[in-house]
Amino acid sequence: MMPTSIPQATPSASLKTLTEALAKSQHYLLSLQTAEGYWWGRLESNVSITAEAVLLFKLWGIDQSRPMDKAARYLQRRQVASGGWELYAGDGGDLSVSIEAYMALRLLGVTADDPDLIRAKQFIWSKGGLTKARIFTKLHLALIGCYDWRGLPSLPPWVMLLPNGISPVTIYEMSSWARGSTVPLMVVLDRKPVWRTQPAITLDELYLEGSSQARYHLPSKGDWTDGFIWADQAFKLAEELSVVPFRNEGLAAAEAWIIERQEASGDWGGIIPAMLNSSLALKCLQYNMHDPMVLRGIGAIDRFSVETSDEYWIQPCVSPVWDTALVMRSLSLSGLQPNHPSMKRSADWLIRMQILDYGDWAVKNQKGSPGAWAFEFDNRFYPDVDDTAMVVMALLQAESSDEKLKQQAIDRAVKWISTMQCKPGGWAAFDLNNDQDWLNDIPYGDLRAMIDPNTADVTARVLEMVGQLNRAKNIPIAIASGLSPLQLDRALTYLVQEQEPEGCWFGRWGVNYIYGTSSVLASLDAMGKITQFRSMTLRAVQWLVNCQNKDGGWGETCESYKNRSAMGQGDSTPSQTAWALIGLLSGEGAIGLQNQPLRGQLESAIDRGITYLIETQNADGSWDEAWHTGTGFPQHFYLNYHLYRQHFPLSAIARYRTWKDWKIMEMGCT
Repeated sequence: MMPTSIPQATPSASLKTLTEALAKSQHYLLSLQTAEGYWWGRLESNVSITAEAVLLFKLWGIDQSRPMDKAARYLQRRQVASGGWELYAGDGGDLSVSIEAYMALRLLGVTADDPDLIRAKQFIWSKGGLTKARIFTKLHLALIGCYDWRGLPSLPPWVMLLPNGISPVTIYEMSSWARGSTVPLMVVLDRKPVWRTQPAITLDELYLEGSSQARYHLPSKGDWTDGFIWADQAFKLAEELSVVPFRNEGLAAAEAWIIERQEASGDWGGIIPAMLNSSLALKCLQYNMHDPMVLRGIGAIDRFSVETSDEYWIQPCVSPVWDTALVMRSLSLSGLQPNHPSMKRSADWLIRMQILDYGDWAVKNQKGSPGAWAFEFDNRFYPDVDDTAMVVMALLQAESSDEKLKQQAIDRAVKWISTMQCKPGGWAAFDLNNDQDWLNDIPYGDLRAMIDPNTADVTARVLEMVGQLNRAKNIPIAIASGLSPLQLDRALTYLVQEQEPEGCWFGRWGVNYIYGTSSVLASLDAMGKITQFRSMTLRAVQWLVNCQNKDGGWGETCESYKNRSAMGQGDSTPSQTAWALIGLLSGEGAIGLQNQPLRGQLESAIDRGITYLIETQNADGSWDEAWHTGTGFPQHFYLNYHLYRQHFPLSAIARYRTWKDWKIMEMGCT
């Protein structure tokens, strides 16, 4: 007799609905593929990126050749009811983001007595005023005389000369993104320029205590980190006395580093902060607007811009490699054949995008050879583990024009990943053993994003890749031999240790515990380790089930990065619902028939989650999502990937259909 916990066969109408949802989603995604073979969705953050670009264009005197009226409209429309501008959707307003938006609107000609700016000023006052802003906001204000350089930390250029392997700290102990932004800022912080803009502005009205009463100093914490403040005072005294050691040599090394790392396309590091800061450094070094490096750099920023009929804004980054690999996986899961023309075009494009140059990763990784992928179109110095593992899995599911070349690309990638495992057993995004946490406590590092340690979500991606490699019939299993059994055991042990008391995992690159938990469960499933880690999996499954919203979906706000009570809590979104479903479908195998209550809860949760996705799908096959579900820097910078809400739901529904088919087969055999 069939156990009562096994659901009855899905009615044909439901199967028809599933099939229609999959077909519409496939059609929508296929319509977005470019002729070259890649997918590329917009990547949106908060308005500070656009505000800082407005400032840069003003400083170079090129604002009149950009649609600044549309930029102003974009900024004005993003102001929320509180009077401020948000760090992420729904937070009600952030002090530093609001100050930068206010600054940009003033630069664009909006006067301080404008009603919206009066509301903004009141919001900024309610948060403590300008002197409470983050370091990087104050730096941008100092460039135009709206903040005093004395209130910013010094960053002596001789740091560039500290030898790797000998000095306890070098620029290569910083995360790749911090490094790409910090080296040019060494030049800016040394020169301390004050440039006048047209129109010239002051922001005295934003000082709660009054600009004449403001104290320009680094805040004391009353603990060991005050040692950094004493050191900063010594650096400032050396600057005042013009006795900074090796100053000219350090500046020359920074300039050479900036020049070397500019891509032929003009990009620096593939991220806007590094691109903006490098352009500022060149201006400080008296490069003129017609210099090829400057022109290429500004051109790269322009290519990150989005202009619509009435708005203009800047993306913080672009994600074609990441988007393409993820879309390919979703299309494959939903039944698109490996030899489909779209799959072949995208596979060929990804193979061409493999980076065969040495990058900054090679400074600490002396064993690895090139063969990874980056996130963007052009970023040869900074490929990353997460993208590389995802691309490998995408290539496994698609044919290419040259299968031998594809296998060689996969082989190179896996070998590179094998050399990037960190000491604790996991993998980081860009670097090896980039884990000196004390760097987050230096005055300059107030975003607490100075390092790139191994994380559960990136580690899970690598293990999922290994599982997919071992399952692929058309790829020799020997390709996965770059990762030894000992390495895999260390990685699994790391994930065991990283599980939170609640049963979930932290999500470094997606918001947040739903993302991390889904990633780990998918990796255990791909490796066939679900039953081996049954206890760990059951706790994770139960946590996901308990987080489900009444509407059947899942959501988690960015607030969960600073408030544990917000873990797994938030309005439902398509992307986070899909992550939860992928996690539950991956962990389902850990539930034995004897655990009827949890099995019933899980199957009900999965069915309700799928219903949520189907009911919220638009007629054209797409989904809508306003929330930020991607993470740049936890607590400080978040992302809205415009394609996340499209391909992740497709993957979840496709996995659900496979799971339902399997359940029906199981019933037939019972």
